[in-house]
Amino acid sequence: MCGIAGIVGEAEGAQALIDAIAHRGPNGIRVEESERYSLAHARLSIIDLEGGWQPLHAAGSTIIGNGEIYNYLELAEEFQLKGKLATGSDFEPLLHIYAQEGEAAFDRLRGMYAFCLIGADGRTWLVRDPFGIKPLYIRAQNGAVAFSSEPRSFGQAQVRPEISKQVAALNYTLENETAWPGVIRLEPGEIIEIVNGVPKSHRVRAAIPPSAPARGADDPIAQLDRVLEDSIRVHQRSDVPYGLFLSGGIDSAAVATMMARLNTRPVVAYTCGFDVPEARDERGQAERVANALKLDWNDVSFGEEDFWRIAPLVAWAMDDPVADYACLPTYKLAEAAKARLTVVLTGEGGDELFAGYSRYRRALRPSWLGGRPAEPQTDAVLGPEAINAWRTAAGQRPALQLTPLQQSQAADIATWLPNDLLLKLDRCLMANGLEGRTPFLDPEVAAFAFNLPDNLKVRGRFGKYLLRAWLERHCPAAEPWAKKKGFTVPVAAWIAPRAAELGSSLAGVEAVRAAASAETIRMIFADDAHKALRWPLLFLGLWGRIHTEGATPEAALKSLISR
Repeated sequence: MCGIAGIVGEAEGAQALIDAIAHRGPNGIRVEESERYSLAHARLSIIDLEGGWQPLHAAGSTIIGNGEIYNYLELAEEFQLKGKLATGSDFEPLLHIYAQEGEAAFDRLRGMYAFCLIGADGRTWLVRDPFGIKPLYIRAQNGAVAFSSEPRSFGQAQVRPEISKQVAALNYTLENETAWPGVIRLEPGEIIEIVNGVPKSHRVRAAIPPSAPARGADDPIAQLDRVLEDSIRVHQRSDVPYGLFLSGGIDSAAVATMMARLNTRPVVAYTCGFDVPEARDERGQAERVANALKLDWNDVSFGEEDFWRIAPLVAWAMDDPVADYACLPTYKLAEAAKARLTVVLTGEGGDELFAGYSRYRRALRPSWLGGRPAEPQTDAVLGPEAINAWRTAAGQRPALQLTPLQQSQAADIATWLPNDLLLKLDRCLMANGLEGRTPFLDPEVAAFAFNLPDNLKVRGRFGKYLLRAWLERHCPAAEPWAKKKGFTVPVAAWIAPRAAELGSSLAGVEAVRAAASAETIRMIFADDAHKALRWPLLFLGLWGRIHTEGATPEAALKSLISR
């Protein structure tokens, strides 16, 4: 895990790009320049602590990458690379395989990654993993292509109304064009070739497998067990301490159960809870799971003081704006966990692949029984325009033969997952020097889970049916058949005492006014019927002050509240 930046076609300039994202690499920065390129790497050391520094050179090619390639050991064995590798880095085998297969080598990777590969064959590639777990941004200018792990490398953002409106209504953006002039966010799975100083989209690899893998006749629970164990085993590959974030839900409980099986020492786990009556506090259920699995469990409390301290830090971290209030506890968990861990496994992707959201079940009902499309539910004041944009983005996926349930899953995999959940995980953890890993988004798990028969995903009132059945067998303390309570952060209760003041101050922030008129902003903060919009607008106010006006997080907050 790290931050990467560079310019292909210029001999210098990477240093300034990497300086802006130095927080991604607390172990150090290395810069390499040649007549053809300028590359920089800010390192968070995970694998081969001494020898894994980048850029890496082998077989005449150069690579600089962010993330992890989990099957690097298997690839090294398959291609008989023993004796040819100069380091233990998970990225070096790719250079040798590229020398044999060219860009077909990219399809062999199992992991989360974004990288630039400059080949001995004269071709230059920018590549992002199929789920979009790791970010990559580019800007083409004056015959050169600059890239970075975060858009903040390219200077100061500008307010774009479509972005503000989508953040206010959806909590995230759908645009590949960012708020930074000329800066484009690569799509998940996109492969770009730089030809004569111009980035050209070569192809996009789909996260969703085109067909179901062959399955044996044995118990589906046993099949899931094998797939999940294999994924978590490779996701634990690390030369530094690892653990997990444990909520009270099914997904993280499944990850915890398998990690407890695979480790001889107690697995370190962190859970965040809220001491507020309106909040759904998951710590009780998480503690029961932790006790049953004999985890080294750590309780992290989040209160009103944390909210006002962390909100501007989250707005700073989310330079590609995401107003999901789950960013707040994620950031606090990362602050707590970094004292003991460098790698954290999480449950992101479980709901999308195993069909956990209640909106999937609603979409399967006829309209006369309350059925409706599995779309984001937005406030009528700001929602219609954003929903239309969401429908367009959700439809941009491979032409596969999908069931109605799979269509709903695929829509979230194309929109909500990469542009909200995975951005949140990347930025909030990297701001605190942590690597986040997502074993449910392993290609082997995805191929198994997405192509399960619908009745092994949704049955009656239960989503994630097979995952629940597996958990019932291996960790009954997780209470997998209990009604899902959902996850809430009591932001409305913390904002309410300052609502009138915020309504007035936020109306003066350009990034907020791009989402709604000053009159509408004041109305939202005066009328409790629209209180769900208050946090996204507060986030936009902090984000705009920081990223478009250049304020520090502390100064951004002070500009909006009197104390």
